[in-house]
Amino acid sequence: MKARVKWIDHMSFVGESGSGHSVVMDGSPDHGGRNVGVRPMEMILLGLGGCSAFDVIKILKKTRQRVVDCEVKLEAERSESVPSVFTKIKLIYVITGTDVSQQQADRAVKLSMEKYCSVTKMLEGTVKIRYEVQIVSA
Repeated sequence: MKARVKWIDHMSFVGESGSGHSVVMDGSPDHGGRNVGVRPMEMILLGLGGCSAFDVIKILKKTRQRVVDCEVKLEAERSESVPSVFTKIKLIYVITGTDVSQQQADRAVKLSMEKYCSVTKMLEGTVKIRYEVQIVSA
């Protein structure tokens, strides 16, 4: 896997993935940025949510759950000192569907968090990660 990050101007950068997609990253105005893109640490949170949501949907489809929507809300805390790493992350899965089994949804999330999600595995040694699963009827 390869990627590239190129400086645009001020504190703005464009990240280009090996698969040919781009994303703009920027800093906050108090750090010289113009607030035109996500922050690098936000990218990590988005990666965690996306990686796990991918697993959860794949597992739920295999168990023939009738899911119509899946949202992962992420809340993170960072250390006060530099480097300001994540210390705690909470993921809240909101899974919407028809007759979605709470047991199957819990199992899918647990499998993602404990076995399949590569981002979770990279972070779990240094970050306290918690999650909860909510089912919404479609």
